Amino acid sequence: MNCSQFDLKGYLLGELPERDRAAVAEHAAGCAACAEDLDRLRLTHVTMMTLGEEELPRRIAFVSDKVFEPRWWQRMWSSGPKLGFASAAMLSAAIMAHGLVSSPGQPVDQAQLETVVRKVVAESESRQQARLSQAMTAVGESYDVLMKKVNVQLTAFRRGAL
Repeated sequence: MNCSQFDLKGYLLGELPERDRAAVAEHAAGCAACAEDLDRLRLTHVTMMTLGEEELPRRIAFVSDKVFEPRWWQRMWSSGPKLGFASAAMLSAAIMAHGLVSSPGQPVDQAQLETVVRKVVAESESRQQARLSQAMTAVGESYDVLMKKVNVQLTAFRRGAL
């Protein structure tokens, strides 16, 4: 018998007349392939019925709509030359504003400047010396641990354990 003449979807959804429904039910009871297809359709139908209905969007936006056009500041950030020009203009404006607002320069006392520089250099050198001594201590400790491991391995090798 040809299985393609039976409308399994119509049977499942109750759209067939009673005479055709009885024929499909009888055929599905005797045909394993149609029974399996009907089970799959039932599972799909039950799954689809568990999904909630969602309201369709009222308006669909198109790529040509103004919504998708970047704003002026987005266009500015996406362009390297424009961003460079804007940065240079802002820097120039800031330098000019600083020059106009700041008071005229006072003469620098060279002796005081040298004293401050020596003090800062001495503090920096002492910090570097402290870091160097900590690093040397850590290296020495690591070297001692490594030598102990090497001695253990050498002793085990000489005894034939390895």
